Amino acid sequence: MNFSVDERYNAVVITLKGNVMGGPDGAKLHETLHELKEQGKTNVVVDLSKVKFMNSSGLGMLISGLTTMRNAGGDLRLANVADRIQSLLVITKLITVFKHYDSVEEAVKSYEEA
Repeated sequence: MNFSVDERYNAVVITLKGNVMGGPDGAKLHETLHELKEQGKTNVVVDLSKVKFMNSSGLGMLISGLTTMRNAGGDLRLANVADRIQSLLVITKLITVFKHYDSVEEAVKSYEEA
């Protein structure tokens, strides 16, 4: 997995690519989220449109990121959740924990409305 970070309006968009399975990549994402938090950037959108596969460690990364941002007074929202990942979120009941949107634009806009 790799990822890119892009700032749009009042949110930071992190686009995950490839297989999301935790490990060293998860640690790198964790560091990035903590750096954003220290900069006061706590409105994060994770774009999952380029994710091929996600396992439980990948889900754990998202939960950790969500906790980090919420503890800092922000949020972590999901965008472009593919069917196979959405079913994983439904099975684990995490679909009720994460706010999720059909597009990055909708997710970014949701911060403006809050």
